[in-house]
Amino acid sequence: MGISIGICEKEAKSAPCRELKLNVVKVHLLDEAGLEDLVISDEIVALDDAKKAVGDWDAFLKRNRINEETDAVYMDKVKKDSDIEVLKPLAKKVSTGWVELEGLSEADRKRAMDKADPENIVTGWDMVSFDDMNEMCANCPLSWDKGRGCIGTFGPSNSALPEIASRHGCPIVASVPEAAESGKVFPASDAEALLAEVEKLKTALPEEGKMAVHRYSGPVERLEAVAKICSAEGCGFFFFRNLFDNSRSGA
Repeated sequence: MGISIGICEKEAKSAPCRELKLNVVKVHLLDEAGLEDLVISDEIVALDDAKKAVGDWDAFLKRNRINEETDAVYMDKVKKDSDIEVLKPLAKKVSTGWVELEGLSEADRKRAMDKADPENIVTGWDMVSFDDMNEMCANCPLSWDKGRGCIGTFGPSNSALPEIASRHGCPIVASVPEAAESGKVFPASDAEALLAEVEKLKTALPEEGKMAVHRYSGPVERLEAVAKICSAEGCGFFFFRNLFDNSRSGA
C-alpha cells in the first residue's frame, strides 16, 4: 500500500473544476420522510405482469431494445407507443431515493441537502465526460505534478522519509503516515511551513547517505511543488493511502 499527496482543489479559485465540484445537482437521501414531494420515482411493471400483458415476450424485448436479463420493466425504457399503452395501467411508482436539485427553490434544496447521504452526492463534475475531464486537468494551473494532475505520489507506506523528517525537525512530513491514516487535512496556512521543511530535507538527505538521496529526492521535490501551489492558491493539502505500493518505483 502506498501514500499519495492531494490538494484541496475546491479551495483554489484558479481550479477550472472548482465550480463544477461545488455545484451539487443530485443527492440520495438517508431519510425520505417529509421529502416525498421531491424524490424521483420510477414507473415499474412487475416482470410477470408485463409478460402476461405483452404476449410475445421476446418480440417485446427486441422491439423496445430491452435487455433480456431485466428483472422488471421500467416504463422510461419502453419505446413503442403501443406497448406503453398496454403497460401503463400496470405500472407502479417506486421511489429511487434521489432528488434532482436543479430548478428547486433554496428552501427545497436545503431540505434535500439536510438529509443527503454524503457518500451519494452527484456534482456537476460527475456529469463531465472523461475526455473533457482529461482535457481540463491537462490544462489546469493546479496540475502541480509535472502536468500529471493535482494528485501525486508520496511513497510506500514503509517509507523512511517521515523518520528522517522527524530527526531533522520537520513535523509535517514526519506525521505523513498518521495524517494519511486519520484523513487529516492541512490548511493553506501550513504550506509555508511545509516549504521550510522541504528546504531542511534537501540539506538532510545528503547527510543521510546516497541511498536516501536516491530514494527520497523525488518525494521531496513533489512536496515542494505542493507547498508552492498551495501557498500561491491559498488551498490546503492532505495525504491518503492507496492500494498501489510504489516502493519499487524509485520514488
